[in-house]
Amino acid sequence: MPNEFETMPGHLIRRLNQRSTAVFQKRIKDAPLELTSVQFAALDALSREPGMDQAQLAARIAYDRATIGDVVKRLVQKGLVERTVSETDRRARSLHLTPEGTTALDGARPVVTRLQAEILEGLSEEEAAQFIVLARKAVAPQD
Repeated sequence: MPNEFETMPGHLIRRLNQRSTAVFQKRIKDAPLELTSVQFAALDALSREPGMDQAQLAARIAYDRATIGDVVKRLVQKGLVERTVSETDRRARSLHLTPEGTTALDGARPVVTRLQAEILEGLSEEEAAQFIVLARKAVAPQD
């Protein structure tokens, strides 16, 4: 019988995050690719909405605005993203995938798609679908 701590949502979410991170890191390394889950999310977002700035990227991937700069800096250093002066706001920098960034993302997408089932492997397909519905509801903005 689980103790009260083992049924707390925060504890279970932390454990699931640990599992998700471990599976992601293992499968990406096996690929072999060199991306973190946040870097993958950033590349994916930029492929869908090229030209956004760092603040928009942070909002799009639900990442801390204070540390998104480090993520972008690493992606620029890897040659996967380029920063250009925004045409609408000279103070802002627009972000775009480089051809290498597109290639890296194209290589990572099928790996990331496949590993999703492994994260929830203890659930049936129906339970996994229900989990997704409930998790999306839990993280939706509260009015």
